[in-house]
This record gives sequence, C-alpha cells and structure tokens, in this order.
Amino acid sequence: MMRANIEKYDSFLSSLCAPSSSTWTEAQESALLEPYTYITANPGKKVSDKLIEGFNLWLNVPKDKLAVIIRVAGLLHNASLLVDDIEDDSQLRRGIPAAHKIYGIPQTINTANYIYFLACQELSALRPTKRRRACDSSASPDSRLRDNSPAAERPNFPKRLISDHDLDRVVSDEFVSLHHGQGLDILWRDTLRCPTEDEYVQMAKGKSGGLVRTAVKVMMACATTNANIDYIPLCNLIMVYYQIRDDYMNLQSDQYSNNKGFADDLSEGKFSFPIVHGILEQPENQLIMNVLQKRPKTPTLKHHAIEYLRNTTKSFDYTLAVLKKLEQQARRELERLGGNTILSALLDKLHVVDT
Repeated sequence: MMRANIEKYDSFLSSLCAPSSSTWTEAQESALLEPYTYITANPGKKVSDKLIEGFNLWLNVPKDKLAVIIRVAGLLHNASLLVDDIEDDSQLRRGIPAAHKIYGIPQTINTANYIYFLACQELSALRPTKRRRACDSSASPDSRLRDNSPAAERPNFPKRLISDHDLDRVVSDEFVSLHHGQGLDILWRDTLRCPTEDEYVQMAKGKSGGLVRTAVKVMMACATTNANIDYIPLCNLIMVYYQIRDDYMNLQSDQYSNNKGFADDLSEGKFSFPIVHGILEQPENQLIMNVLQKRPKTPTLKHHAIEYLRNTTKSFDYTLAVLKKLEQQARRELERLGGNTILSALLDKLHVVDT
C-alpha cells in the first residue's frame, strides 16, 4: 500500500503542469464562508442599501450593474464588520454573539479577507469592454454607422467626473482611506490619546464613509444620468452625521444596548464623539480618561461616566446640536441637487429626538 502511494509522485511535476479543473468543492466553500454566512443571516439596518437606492434616483445605473454594486457593497460592509468586531473585541453584533466569538479569530479574519477578494472579482463585471462597430454586410449603411453606445458614452453627453476605466483605482483608494480611519481609531484607543474634534471628523469620514463612498463613486462611473454632478460631498456629510449619531445612540439608546451591549464604546475604550467632547470640555478632569483606560464591562462605571457626560460637560446636548446642524445642511444639499424622496425619508428615519 505504501509503495502504491509513493509511486503516484513519480511524475508529480508533469501532473502540476497539466491543465486541470479546480479541486475546490462547494463543501469547502461553505465551510470557509461560515462566519460571513452567520453574520449575514441576521441582517442589520440596511442603511447602505437605502443610500445606494437613493443616489440611484439621480444616477440611474443600469439594473444589471446596480445589482453588482449592491452585491459588492454588501460583501465589503459585512466583511468589514467581521474585522471591526475583532479589532474592538466586541461581544455582540446585531444582538447575537460576534462571529469571532464562535468561529475564532483566525478563521474569521481569513473569511473577511476572502470576502474582500470576492468583492474585487465581482467588480470585474463593471469594467468596460472594447466595443466593435457593427460590420454586418447585410445591414444598411445607416445602421452600420449608428452609435449604439449608451447615452452616457456619447460625445454630446457631459463628461463624467469618474470614468468606468478608473474603477480599480477608486476601490483601492477608498480601501486605503477606510484603513486610515480605522487605524487612527485603534491608535487613539490603544495609546489613550484623545483626538481633537477635527481629527475625529476626518477619521469618521475615512472609516465610516469609505464603503458607501466606494459604492457611490462606482455608481457615478456607471451612471446614465447626472454623471457630471459630484455627489461625494453629500455622501461624506451623511456618513459623518451617521457616525456621530451612532456614537450618541451607543451611550443613550436601549435598542443599541440590546444589539451591542450597554454603552459598548466605553468597554472598548473608544474615543467617540460625545466622549471626545467631554474630555476636551474639561481637560483638567481625568474621569473619562480613567474610565476608558479601565474598559469597564460592568454597568457601575459606565453609568457614572454617562451621568458625567450628561450633567457636567453637557456632551449629549452638544452632540444633539451638532447632529441638528449636519441634518439641516444635508437637507439643504438634497434640495439644491433637485430633491430626493428616498434620502429625505432616510434622514427622517435617522432623526434623533431629544429625550
């Protein structure tokens, strides 16, 4: 038996050179994707999907291309959550144990990275193909010369802000931006350095806006209408608003407590927007910095820190005032761009009522 097994390696090099079909099986694929399948089986708020739907009211991306963009956005978003939960040592995601708590850190990291590459493969369907002029001899001269390209590719169509030839660069640039933002968030947390508000906003723009900005830029590259209008400032504004809102809700919302745990940002030692304000408002008081350093898991210290932010530094009032200003600017920009019922409805849904 051993001799028979050894003999199969006699011509091993030639077997490697011969063309062969992949030996990767569906069972292996399913096992590799299990952490991803686990997190997607319990869907989140679908804010990204609504944003894509809203921007498409203006851009009118062809249905087949839009389906690819939605799919890619979902892959990237959920893969990033797998990594985020590891980096933050989160216990819960969407009200259930975080994927790495079940499947382990190595498998979850590998799955997330695999999903990133699957998303890049999917994007290949959006890359432009070389067109050929019709040369059917049976066709009339007029039909052979007719321009059959989409409206957005014709000479009289306004020049695109983002070319569909630049998709790889767009995606790679936004991946870099996303990792810049996430890296700063981790650096501040692990070195216990409080950022300025301006530094926080730039971090949020990179970290929170990166994936949605990727989708919107790809949509702009594939648009059949309004391809010469820059929607990225509005996208950035909405995503910074969303991140600050998320920070506020993490410390104030019962629903967030159920989904991620009570005041989870304090347990992670995160410099969220209300926390940054609270520290900078009274820099001589080290209470919040000391709580962040301890990364409390039990409610006692968390309640004390939240009361300090609410009553001493008025950080929640300040955060609500900032959210109000950002929401007003977003609504004005929506009107300037011609109105958008879907994005307006999303802002209505995200509006925070002072309790």
